[in-house]
This record gives sequence, C-alpha cells and structure tokens, in this order.
Amino acid sequence: MYFKKVSIMKFTDNNNYTLLADFYEFTMGNGYFENGMKDEIVHFDMFFRSAPDDASYVILSGLEQLIEYLENLHFDPEDIEFLRSKGIFSEEFLEYLANFEFECDVRAIPEGTVVFPSEPLVTVRGPAIQAQMIETMVLLTINHQTMITTKANRICKAAAGRPVTEFGSRRAQGYSGANIGARAAYIGGCNGSANTLAEQLYGVPALGTMAHSWVQMFDEEIDAFRAYAKVYPDSCFLLIDTYDVLHQGLPNAIQVFKELREQGHEGRGIRIDSGDIAYLSKACRKILDEAGFPDVTIMASNSLDEYVIEDLLKQDAQVDSFGVGERLITSKSHPVFGGVYKLVAREEEGEIIPTIKISENVSKITTPGVKDVYRFYDKEKGKALADVIAVKGEDVPEDEYEIFHPLFTWKRKTLKNYEVRSLLEDIYIDGKLVYESPSLEEIREKVQRELGTLWDETTRLNSPQEYIVDLSPELWTIKDDLLKKHNSN
Repeated sequence: MYFKKVSIMKFTDNNNYTLLADFYEFTMGNGYFENGMKDEIVHFDMFFRSAPDDASYVILSGLEQLIEYLENLHFDPEDIEFLRSKGIFSEEFLEYLANFEFECDVRAIPEGTVVFPSEPLVTVRGPAIQAQMIETMVLLTINHQTMITTKANRICKAAAGRPVTEFGSRRAQGYSGANIGARAAYIGGCNGSANTLAEQLYGVPALGTMAHSWVQMFDEEIDAFRAYAKVYPDSCFLLIDTYDVLHQGLPNAIQVFKELREQGHEGRGIRIDSGDIAYLSKACRKILDEAGFPDVTIMASNSLDEYVIEDLLKQDAQVDSFGVGERLITSKSHPVFGGVYKLVAREEEGEIIPTIKISENVSKITTPGVKDVYRFYDKEKGKALADVIAVKGEDVPEDEYEIFHPLFTWKRKTLKNYEVRSLLEDIYIDGKLVYESPSLEEIREKVQRELGTLWDETTRLNSPQEYIVDLSPELWTIKDDLLKKHNSN
C-alpha cells in the first residue's frame, strides 16, 4: 500500500490540493487519453437547483479560494508515484499529468453577488481531462462558502442591524471549515469572528472577551470581574451567567462598572449565554438603566440562528448584539449546499454542440449550451426585475424584452424601461489568470449593494417570493429541441 508522507499542516502554506478530486476524475481522464480524446474541448457549468432554508437566493462566495487552487494546480512527483501505484493508469497519461499545464477558460459571477437557482455560477471551457479534473474543488470551494455566507446573511437580517459575531470555530467541520467559514460569515455580514487565525489569514476582525472558566478561576465572581476590569478598563465586557444572572452576575457587574467609573472609565457590556434570553435581557436592561448605565450593551449567545433571533426580537428582547456559533458555522438547519457541475456542451471542429442530461425529476434536467446571465433592473427604482439565461453572445434588446417561464411558457411578461448587467466575468483565458480579486471589505460591501437591489418580498426569511429566472427564446429552443430529440429515441 502506498502512502504519501504528509507533514503537519501549516495553515499559511500554499497547499497543493490537486489530488482532492473524486477518483473518477482520473479514471475518466485516463480513459479520454487512451481513446484519443485528451484534446476534446468541453464546457461545464456549476449551478444549484434550490437555495437552502427555502430561501429565494444565495450569496456567492469562495471564488478567491478557487483561484488559489487553480493557481497551484500541479502534480508533485509523489502524486505521480501514488497514481502509478494504483496500477490502472497508462504511463503516457501519467507523463501528461507530470507535465500538466492548466489551459482552461473560466468565467464566474464575482463574490458577493446575489444569485438564483439554475444560473451558471462558474463555467469552464477546456480539454475534457482538465475540465473534469477540477470538478470536485470547484464544487467544494463554492458550495461551502456560499452556504455559510448565505446563512450568515440570513442571521444578520434577523438581527435587524444589531452586530452579529461568528462564534462557531469549536464546532465547525474541521479547522479548514472554521477558517474559511469565518471568512464566509464576514462576507455575509457578521462584524467579526472569535477565530483569531481568521484575522491573520483573511483580515476578519478577531473579537472576544472571556469564558466561564475565567470566572471559575477566582473564589468569588466579583473578584474575577475586578481582575478583568483592571486589565481591560476601557473595554470591559463581562460574562454574567456563570452562577446567577439577576441575583449575582448582574449586581457584581454593576458594582465593577461603578468602580471603573470612579477611575474615569466606562463599562462596555454584559453577555448572557444561557437561560431565557428574552426575559433576562429585559430584566437586565431595566436594572442597568436604573443603576445609571444606559450605555452598557447586552450581548446574547447560546444556540442562536435567524429563527431564534427573530423570535427573541418579536418578544422585545433587549439585546444589542449576538454571538452565533454552531448553527452558523455549520449552517445547521440546512448543512448542504447542492451545487452541481454538469457538462453542457462539447466542440467538434470549432462548432459548439450543446449537450443535455435528462431526468424524470424535472428539476434535474440540465440547460444545454454555452451561456451568459443577464440581470434586468428597473431604471427608476434600481431594483432587480428578472434574470435571463441566454446563449453566450446573444443580443439583448435595449427597449423591451419579453420573458417567459421555462416550464409554464404561457406565463409571460414584457420588461420595459430597464438596464441590463451581464453577470459572468472572465477569470481565466487559456489557463492564464486575467481577474483581480477584490478585497474582503469590497466583497462585503458588494453584498449590501446587491441586497439593496432586491424587493423585500424576495429577501424575507419566511416564504419569500420566487425571483424570476427565465431562459431566452434561443436557449429555450435549444433545450426543447434536445428534449424532443432524446425523448423520441
């Protein structure tokens, strides 16, 4: 049995993930090679069929990490030796891999963009071996971060402007999930993360104060609070639920805040991590105000998500900020983002031949061909009206455009007085990177701009209105013709 010796991971290393691929990507690649098809040009789309948590949209993220992977795509000698040890790959194929050079065109919708089901998020054109080989990492990278970014945004929406800090590292799906998840959560709207490494790696603000163990290290809770206040007099944030919130924790916190005030400092806040958050926060707020500390804020944590937060605020909970852990970093209510990667076309002597995957499950029937995605905006209000998936290069009228439902074609609407934006951008041309990734802050700001273009009916947490994503007449005809062709056989 052959094993590759792996050193202890250094998170800052530029790791080679070329073999992080489903094994069929190599068996198929070898098959293409052996059948004289290594130079066959194909087109793949990455898209999703439905949004998590019955939402209408998701927020795309992960493109920067996909670029990092593609920039480091190569086979080390030990990778070749490992594949050789499997005993099923030709030496010619292994030599091809040993001298591998990425040659694909890649287009993608930029990070921070609001996207909808069926739209191509990433498109890949290139030799069949290469386009197939990157399938797993395209899906892994985009699926995970898009899922966490979207979940974070839902939670932040429920918080209604109150800061949300990501607290989930200890229950993330591994260290990579913790680090990348913190990045995704920040893009989605969180103000920072408890994960210190996430700031070093990505610039996500690292935030935190104390745990219950700090209080337990002292004989008396008030001594723990005084010791913390002595070290951090201008940022004193106290965890008050170690023993008893209302009869011990809060009175001790108020006493320490009074002592700080006498020294010329002001207490910052308290955190409640257990119990009835709605009741306790209201009681704490009343007591703090009466004690002369109306500016001391209240933070809540403990198994929160958008549904719990929404419910707390409906109960008039006096919470100024939230710490959200496992239910964010794992997207616990919907922990799988169902992005897929499908062949949509191949080329023969430069001619594009659309391909289709047909299923008895209508939602799994793919849309063939090489595509563009256009978003139509109301000129006066700046709101998104509809998206249209069209044949790449297809002309879009500037004055009016009739859209129709791809399945229920009698559902039609004529768009007027609009502006149109093409969503897909070139990332790689002939294997060369042509795209400059924006900063994390720029991506984060883009999310807010994008959400501002959606109607409230589309963004509501419960039973949102479905956003219109239609096919152009030309693309619909291509799909319909292929369906008829294969159904007649």
